[in-house]
Amino acid sequence: MNNLLTHKMGYYLQLLRWNKPSGRLILFIPAGWSLWLTPTAPPSLFLLGIIISGGLFVSGAGCIANDIWDRKFDKKVLRTKERPLANGKVSLKSAWILLILMLFLSLFIVLSIPQESRNLCLLLASLSLPFIFLYPSAKRWFKYPQLILSICWGFSVLIPWAASQSSLAGGLTLIFCWLATIFWTFGFDTVYAMADEREDKLIGLNSSAISLGRKSIKTVSFCYSLTCFFLGLAAFKADLGLIYWPFWLITTLGMQREVFLLSSKSKCIKTSGLHFSNQVRLGSLLLLGMIFSKIN
Repeated sequence: MNNLLTHKMGYYLQLLRWNKPSGRLILFIPAGWSLWLTPTAPPSLFLLGIIISGGLFVSGAGCIANDIWDRKFDKKVLRTKERPLANGKVSLKSAWILLILMLFLSLFIVLSIPQESRNLCLLLASLSLPFIFLYPSAKRWFKYPQLILSICWGFSVLIPWAASQSSLAGGLTLIFCWLATIFWTFGFDTVYAMADEREDKLIGLNSSAISLGRKSIKTVSFCYSLTCFFLGLAAFKADLGLIYWPFWLITTLGMQREVFLLSSKSKCIKTSGLHFSNQVRLGSLLLLGMIFSKIN
């Protein structure tokens, strides 16, 4: 009985993707950029806890929604055929119950935000939901579904800023941080889509990797260049200290190195997965530079 329960919990964690920390960290990183670029940085431990908890629940909900939409297609794709809904380890009913629970917990987190910021955060969270639930279906009707995911990721900048500042009056600093997140997300998710390119073509699904074709790697390089450019402008507008800039330079060069390595290897699950993990490290390096600049 205990073994059965343990196995079930493991399958639920897989459904939420909580067993893969890289996927959660890559959402928290832009939220961290936003928090540490605000005029009132560093943020309080309470605010950090709120943002981390909310991110876990919302991303969990998004992953479940994605797997519910794609459960039939996932069986035909090498990278996803062992997902718990695709292989039958978790029932559709259980997935819906867990999805509703994640949404309820997400709402509870938003309602826990201090009153002066709560209404704005609730509005932004409500605006993000259509994009979160639209993304899983986008690959069926939109040539660039990664753009929908980028918009979803953009809310991970707007909501933390609103929670911290009780407004979106962040000027160019907030705009540049948001744009950096949009381009970064489009870049790394295009690389992620490369692993499924062959199977997606066979079953008639869209992705930016397919739509861009031979231009995909150059586009990723351009996206990463814009990411670092906009974060550099955001840091300048936020008056980050000199200590930030070595981190920024290393990250800028590191992202382009990752693109070079990508272009010199075949497109496969292992290559895309390593690229994704390295983007987590590089994004974290930028965040570390911001933190050191603010606490120095």
